[in-house]
Amino acid sequence: MSAAAAAAGSASCRFAHYFVVCGVDAATGLEPDDGAGETFEQSPIRRSFKSKVLVHYPENTDRNPFNKDAMNMLCMPRGLSFRTQADRLDPLFHSFTISSDDGTRSYGFVHTFYEEVTSPQIITAMQTLNQMHHVEHQSSSSASSSSSSSASSPSTSSMDSLVSSLDESDAESLVGIPGCLGCAGSFDPACDTLYVSKALCLLTPLPFLQASRQFLSQLHQAVASHTAPPLPLESYIHNILYEVPLPPPGRSLRFHGVHRPIVCQRPGPGELPLGEYPLGEAFSLLGVDNMVQLLTCAFLETQVILYSQDYQRLMTVAEGVTTLLFPFQWQHIYLPIVSAPLHHLLDAPVPFLIGIQHRDGAQRSSLHLPHEANLCFVDIDNHCVEAPEDLPTFPDQTELIQELSEVLLRFGLPPQGGVVTKPTTTATSTSPRVSSLVLEDLMEDRRNGNLGGEELAVLERLQALARRCGGGKRSEGEQTLGHVFEEEEEELKAAKLNIQLREVFAGRFAALFGRYEDFVIHSALDLDSWLSNREGTICFDKGSFLSVQPTTHMRFMSRFLETSMFSTFVDGKVISRWADRDPLQLLFDNRLEKERLYDTDQDSHSCHYRKCTTLFESAQATERRLLKADHTAIHPHLLDMRIGQGRHQPGYFPKLQADVLAQGQNTNKRSSRVTASRRTDPKRSTATDHSGVDNEQRQKHTFARKNFRQSKLLDPSPRAVTQTHREFVDGLLSECRLKTKRMLMERMGKESVELGQGEANITGLQENTLIHGLCDLLERTWGHGLQLKQGKSALWSHLLHYQAAQGKTEAPAESPGSDQRTFDDGALLLRGSLIQDMRFIQTMSEGLSEVGQARAWIHLALEKKMLSQHLKELLTNQNLLGQLYKPHAFLLCEEEREQFLFHLLSLNTVDYLCFTRVFTSISIPYRVVIIPMKKLSIAMATVNPWVCVSGELGDSGVRQIPKNTQEIFFQCKNLGRLSTLQLGQENSGLLAKCLIDCVMVYNEVTGHTYRFPCGRWLGKGVGDGSLERVLIGQLVAPGGEEDAGRWTGTPPELASPSQSVRAVLGSLGSRSRMHSVEVQENMREAANNLVKHFHKPEQERGNLTVLLCGEGGLVLSLENFLLHGFKSNRLFQRNVFVWDFVEKAVVSMETADQMDDLHGSTLTKGTPCDSLCRYVKAINASPRNIGKEGKFQLFVCLGIRDRLLSQWLPLMAECPLTARTYEDGALLRDRAAVHSLSRILHTLNEFTVTLETALVKGVDL
Repeated sequence: MSAAAAAAGSASCRFAHYFVVCGVDAATGLEPDDGAGETFEQSPIRRSFKSKVLVHYPENTDRNPFNKDAMNMLCMPRGLSFRTQADRLDPLFHSFTISSDDGTRSYGFVHTFYEEVTSPQIITAMQTLNQMHHVEHQSSSSASSSSSSSASSPSTSSMDSLVSSLDESDAESLVGIPGCLGCAGSFDPACDTLYVSKALCLLTPLPFLQASRQFLSQLHQAVASHTAPPLPLESYIHNILYEVPLPPPGRSLRFHGVHRPIVCQRPGPGELPLGEYPLGEAFSLLGVDNMVQLLTCAFLETQVILYSQDYQRLMTVAEGVTTLLFPFQWQHIYLPIVSAPLHHLLDAPVPFLIGIQHRDGAQRSSLHLPHEANLCFVDIDNHCVEAPEDLPTFPDQTELIQELSEVLLRFGLPPQGGVVTKPTTTATSTSPRVSSLVLEDLMEDRRNGNLGGEELAVLERLQALARRCGGGKRSEGEQTLGHVFEEEEEELKAAKLNIQLREVFAGRFAALFGRYEDFVIHSALDLDSWLSNREGTICFDKGSFLSVQPTTHMRFMSRFLETSMFSTFVDGKVISRWADRDPLQLLFDNRLEKERLYDTDQDSHSCHYRKCTTLFESAQATERRLLKADHTAIHPHLLDMRIGQGRHQPGYFPKLQADVLAQGQNTNKRSSRVTASRRTDPKRSTATDHSGVDNEQRQKHTFARKNFRQSKLLDPSPRAVTQTHREFVDGLLSECRLKTKRMLMERMGKESVELGQGEANITGLQENTLIHGLCDLLERTWGHGLQLKQGKSALWSHLLHYQAAQGKTEAPAESPGSDQRTFDDGALLLRGSLIQDMRFIQTMSEGLSEVGQARAWIHLALEKKMLSQHLKELLTNQNLLGQLYKPHAFLLCEEEREQFLFHLLSLNTVDYLCFTRVFTSISIPYRVVIIPMKKLSIAMATVNPWVCVSGELGDSGVRQIPKNTQEIFFQCKNLGRLSTLQLGQENSGLLAKCLIDCVMVYNEVTGHTYRFPCGRWLGKGVGDGSLERVLIGQLVAPGGEEDAGRWTGTPPELASPSQSVRAVLGSLGSRSRMHSVEVQENMREAANNLVKHFHKPEQERGNLTVLLCGEGGLVLSLENFLLHGFKSNRLFQRNVFVWDFVEKAVVSMETADQMDDLHGSTLTKGTPCDSLCRYVKAINASPRNIGKEGKFQLFVCLGIRDRLLSQWLPLMAECPLTARTYEDGALLRDRAAVHSLSRILHTLNEFTVTLETALVKGVDL
């Protein structure tokens, strides 16, 4: 193996991977940076020019190949910047992160300074450009002078000044004085000195921010100093590239810069991973409230754009966010610094975290943001966070903000934010330099705790005396030892603050996911089978997990469980059965185990907020490592260099000798010692910790969903951009397939476990979460490649353009409420068109934004099962598509678009009430149609009926149906899912009667049809003499009105039992022939359905009224029980009702001697017998004429509600009347059957039953 290969192979255990120098290449000259978005109106000295990677060492490493274009773009995101002596020439510092194709992340640290231009070709080129600009400027002076009304500030020290535009005041002065010399923005080589930016970069495998910053700063100080450094610069660069190892886990390492030692440290196995980016600065810039809101957006994987003039601020906030995600990891596009050529990535229809530099004078509107429906825009400089609409709050957000504020206050930082931290331009002044080697040794002693307080005081006095003797002059960069110590204290303070803030969040997630392992589903036998069936495998029981969460956490948690980061986290847990666990997951699991050992709280799901208790002990380990270095790296030393190389030239970074830096040298004794020591201790570090950074991450990314490769994202070439957008198109189609499949699986899963009657659909929270994800997907799809937009919603923008185009070609349609059409019995309402649905959304009195209107339209189309059809209609206008979208847009890819619509079409097989449930305060038009038995429909002319429709959100009130009609149309506040309908008539004459088949109710907006079966008479002297009935409704599948039992798709949304048309004209015997076993089984089933109803999470429960009063419900089952074995002495007898027996039983019980026979003593008020009599009297005294069947229904419902029914049944069985009324084999005379039924009913007493108002109206108890 060659030396170069050996060096590359050992790169994984080195402190740094690469040293890079970027700047101007005199050989190629000046090339305008077309991607910077600048115009030729700017002065040439203010324009950006392309930079080049001048040198990088080593040439390559095996695990981390060098990407020259990406490094150049990230080191100098705005290209080369020129200055003259009239401008500020402060050095700048920023950092970046770059990922390799296997997911391994590296960190770059860049020190940018200005170097005098010595190349005659560059000076001549700049002079020529400047003269050409002056000539052009003078020719258009009248236009420019009239347009210049305000003066900008001169160039600032921020990174933005590299390409800031020509000041208007300067433009005026240049117009007035041809050939103006010495003015800002002009250049004359006769009197001006030209400077150009140059960048020094160190690329490291871990975020050693402070150490890298200090090393680069000292390197630049050595270049700028008039005195030569102790050794050639190659010695220091070679040392950090090849001789400084990574610190072992849990240890600190000291190595030497040019002027003073530098210390870096690495957390141990049980500590949080390394994170040196100052969280205190991020919280100070944004404030605690904004930071928590930003983190909520990141956890829910919204699109996040960071916006600032300062590149380092972008990186600080981005790294702060991703650091606080522990134990989860950001799975999508992560580019904290995006240069102008990569702004096409704002088109990306996927979650991203992107940083954009804000240029002076630029407006936010200049950013082309195609879709903002799910965008979090963070203006760092103005301390502002614009979160997406309807963002859920973080669990225990108020308490979390309070705890974070207390931590910040302990470190002297205000929680409200808005604090401007130290600018990055002071990198040189804040990096101390101690020129004396004696002071360097003393500093090492002090750091290792070998220097006492008195010695430090003496040292201070000696240094002060030295300064006085030198006439008060100090060499460049020299600072007092006290200042050095003060800065070390600041570094230590920032490190401790970082740890404490991270521990607060880690503690929060330990509390939220402390028992997550209990809900992980291990279904696969081996890794291969799991990987092959990954998409169809459910790995986490989300429903059960949510059911044990506090109500206030539900919205956030339900959406978080659907994110990629949580899915990947769970995948890692499943994979850990066959492979090594991810280091972050292993750390989190170990912390949970430790917490469970010491947790004395027995309630694992307690809702109270507990503060983190490990803040101080976690910070102590870091403090201990920083104050006392555990290891010292070999010192820089002379290399085998050619004579004349490494000569110091103040102000100019030298041309480095390539042969000594391209590979590691082992010619020095101390170098061989370091190699030997690396074989012993740091090797353990490589095998354990760094493999976690490298191998485990790569393994995880292999197993998890495929990410976009960052190397492609950073390539601005047209071919790479086209390929990137092609991947976006494929990703959108795949996401649509998975989302629709997930929604269908969830829906079908609910049906498959629904063993009894009840609601078989995705309800409440989980439905809202899945549909919110669908809305987000549609917004991102419609935003991809969009070039013409209105408002924040890309989808609504397209709909508005379509509406405008259609408005020119067709007359306005009538609103849903004004459509007066005639209907046959049970006829379907004609569905509204896309435009009609849009108009209804636009007229809703909800005050919705564009995003809200788009979501409302999606909800409505999904509920109507018209989403795919509407979108297909929207996409038929090819001319409009061509105007709105760029060629690479998803909507212009015909094959993928058709597949996308096909996946959405599959959602038509399930029923949703998403629009009805979400928009509860809007006014909805309803149409009610009474359908009599066809043979007797003429009788409708004699009755004067009224209806009152009730739903989960309220009732319509009594609505009188006009005479000689069978329907009524009315508008009222959204009733939600319809459950009951009261049908009555006011005419009590003997001729006023009608046999009602059913009542149909149509929701004119959503197109839903509800059928309320009746099958009984309405009128006096017929049937049970009822003038009012309470009917139970069910949602009818489209096209199923004529035969509610024949379904074209899945069962109806309510799955409510339709009451069959009763054989009211038949004999009692036909209803009493049911076998006793069947009757008892039906009774048990009805009670069991009620028990299951109450054991479900509240948001997933069905309609209780259906379970009580519908077919197969408790009322009907109990009626069959009491009808079993009922005696019939006459051949011709009118219909006998159970209520007749109940009334007679109560009358017989009221006789005193019968009461004594039953109980052996005088009954006191409040006994079951007394309550039975009181309830029956109250029901009979009700002003409502609900008939005998209605009274018995009310009797059962009240008995269940007040927990009395199980006591009444044995009373009626023991009543002497029972023996005379029932046959010997009747169930009511079977003591075992009665006792069994009483026990079944008693189990229902533990539940709180709330009855609908329509059932109990008019009963005074």
